[in-house]
Amino acid sequence: MAFEVGAQSARSANVSVVIPCYRCKATIRRALDSVFAQTWRPVEVLLVEDASPDDTLTFLTLLLKEYPDNWVKIYALEKNSGPASARNLAWELASQPYVAFLDSDDSWHPQKIEIQYGWMLSNVHAVLTGQVCDTLSTDSTQHPGYSDSAVIFTEVAFEALLRSNKFSTPSVILKKDVSSRFSTGMRFCEDYLLWCELLGNGFQGYSFSAPLTFCHKPIYGSAGLSSNMWEMEKGELQVYALLHKRGLISQSRALLLKGWSLTRYIRRLLKIKLGLSIG
Repeated sequence: MAFEVGAQSARSANVSVVIPCYRCKATIRRALDSVFAQTWRPVEVLLVEDASPDDTLTFLTLLLKEYPDNWVKIYALEKNSGPASARNLAWELASQPYVAFLDSDDSWHPQKIEIQYGWMLSNVHAVLTGQVCDTLSTDSTQHPGYSDSAVIFTEVAFEALLRSNKFSTPSVILKKDVSSRFSTGMRFCEDYLLWCELLGNGFQGYSFSAPLTFCHKPIYGSAGLSSNMWEMEKGELQVYALLHKRGLISQSRALLLKGWSLTRYIRRLLKIKLGLSIG
């Protein structure tokens, strides 16, 4: 079974999609098309233009005319503030009870909302769901179809999340009314901090098995924020320090996690040097 971009008979889903935009003219149409092609189509998409130094805002204004009236909404920041600020703004402005995040250079499987949001409707105790993105080498819009029974949701324990991030931001759907937000003072790993904060405070998060979220560049060592691996590592170390400061982990636990994180960082560097894939 295969799906094609542009499906018109979609069911509506009470989901607001949040997409930060910074110099994204080359990829944003692919991201938007993947949302529009959902078998359960979100009610709205909120684009936050993060003061790009080119004509991205003009491009977005023209692009929204390709979609139904008022389905895509654009908000522009006066100064570049980073993805955390962009996501928080749209999160506050979202009209729906569930918020889904997507990055302007990533895309979704056409059944993502149907499967993920549909499962959350039947499991209202779940505040957060997501997965680690699959990396695609092409822009193919052909995807296999999945039955509900073929997708398994597994609870992510706080301890497991501390050892490694189980949720790529473009995969995440969460309930709008949770009080925590992305830390605007961080440019790296602010999303990981939020997931840890939620699970550390007792909220339940689940990962799902089928590949429904797609990155179109390697997670490490490529363009964008992920290209600066040392800054990402420092961000992860800061996450553990902040979790200790907020009373969610002990000092000894924070030190052990920092050591584990640095070990994984060195291993990634060695793999890049040897030309091996990074997991």
